[in-house]
Amino acid sequence: MIAVQEKKKEIIEAFQFRHATKAFDPTKKISEEDFQFILETGRLSPSSVGYEPWKFLVVQNQELREKIRAVSFGAQGQLPTASHFVILLARKNARYDSAYVQQLLRDVKEIPEETLAQMNEAYRSFQENDLNLFESERALFDWASKQTYIALGNMMTSAAQIGIDSCPIEGFNLEKVTKILENEGLLEDGAFGVSVMAAFGYRAQEPNRAKIRQSAESVTKWIY
Repeated sequence: MIAVQEKKKEIIEAFQFRHATKAFDPTKKISEEDFQFILETGRLSPSSVGYEPWKFLVVQNQELREKIRAVSFGAQGQLPTASHFVILLARKNARYDSAYVQQLLRDVKEIPEETLAQMNEAYRSFQENDLNLFESERALFDWASKQTYIALGNMMTSAAQIGIDSCPIEGFNLEKVTKILENEGLLEDGAFGVSVMAAFGYRAQEPNRAKIRQSAESVTKWIY
């Protein structure tokens, strides 16, 4: 019981520690071992029906960072100073019958053929009827993007638990960042789209105030 209480205390302390770091200490770099750990928590994250519709671009090239910075108002302080900068991509076509999903189920998850047909029909109904994902390409992409935020949250939390700072970033021009990555050949001929960004490193200075959140009572409603 003591061990459980200590673990809960450590986790809450990590959440208190984490804040949206606007500028990092450029002289401090995350070790390869530690960043691989952070990436692994993203890779192991859950996703809807287990489709894992993401890719993590770790942008260490300074020239590319500057191109992205020019069209990212929300990353002006982070891009030049972060130890590691990640762009989370989402698959544009994660339909149940896409080549990607079928390869994932067969070759990665090793679903038996006799089970695959049943799964395909169940997932078709889920995507088409339950969530209405086939009404537009944007609906399907937005669904995939939601999954990347699960991985993002886990990566930032795992980083905080080992004393590494982070900042999620949505402040960028989607069209212009997409064009930059397309020109670099990083979107795999349109298979992926940009979902969200995140910077990781060590804070340049302490935040000027403690974390402020709404009360638990105002954001929680129990239904008995």
